[in-house]
Amino acid sequence: MATTSTVSRVRRQLPTSPWLFAAPGLLITGAFILYPFVSTLINSFTDRRTLVPGEFVGLANFRELMHDDMFWIGLRNSTLYVLGVVPALILLPLLLALLVQKAIPGITFFRSAFYTPVVASIVVVGLIWVWLLDDRGLVNAVLETVGVGRIGFLSDQWLLLLSAMAVTVWKGLGYYMIIYLAALGNVPRELHEAAAVDGAGAIRRFVSVTVPAVRSTMVLVGALSSVAAFKVFSEVYLLAGPSGGPAGEDTTLVMLVQRTGTGLTGRVGYASAISVVVFVVTVALMLLVLRADRREES
Repeated sequence: MATTSTVSRVRRQLPTSPWLFAAPGLLITGAFILYPFVSTLINSFTDRRTLVPGEFVGLANFRELMHDDMFWIGLRNSTLYVLGVVPALILLPLLLALLVQKAIPGITFFRSAFYTPVVASIVVVGLIWVWLLDDRGLVNAVLETVGVGRIGFLSDQWLLLLSAMAVTVWKGLGYYMIIYLAALGNVPRELHEAAAVDGAGAIRRFVSVTVPAVRSTMVLVGALSSVAAFKVFSEVYLLAGPSGGPAGEDTTLVMLVQRTGTGLTGRVGYASAISVVVFVVTVALMLLVLRADRREES
């Protein structure tokens, strides 16, 4: 009788037991993801400020965006960032993974060295690159020594943006290299051997064997790097400063959100509208990458 009672009690508790295990994760997701998302969406339709609740204004914030020059500058820079960073982060880590894939003496050291920038603090990385690229930094000192002259890496609008892209690529190489290493480990060695027997060289084997075998991983890397590049903040902020470079011409959308929505007089409603635009564009980027992948498969 005791055993039957225990079994029946356990059965009555089973429907709720999975929810009890999932409750901590659901609470964290709701508190730090769902609630901020819903709150941002609601605020985008209000004129809320930091210390003022605000009132419903409909699409006024989004209409204002269409006439805001800084918004279009931020959209331009974020788009250029995606176009400049994503192709490099798709191809270069793959080549790096092929380079360190072979099990030769000392290769573990190089794998660790290439991965070190990933675990380094972005603030530390940014300061190092500022010291390197400053008008009085190491790079300009070397260029002046060899007679080239100083280059305004951090004072020229386009050079500053390219420098920030270089930092992003340098810091992300090791992370995506690890992803490619896992994918390359699943590529059958027989395919390369068969291609070599047919007379295919290293470049031909890379194009005909390696790339098709890791294509799904390349799509994943493209999606991840696209979203991260469009939402870039730290690299440009550290190199360009809070003002966003000369006359604010290097401001990105996320920098504009931070600048507009913070402080005692921050326009939270307007910054929320910019955040909604960033969310919509990032979702669209992921859908475009997935659609392109499906079209290539078909």
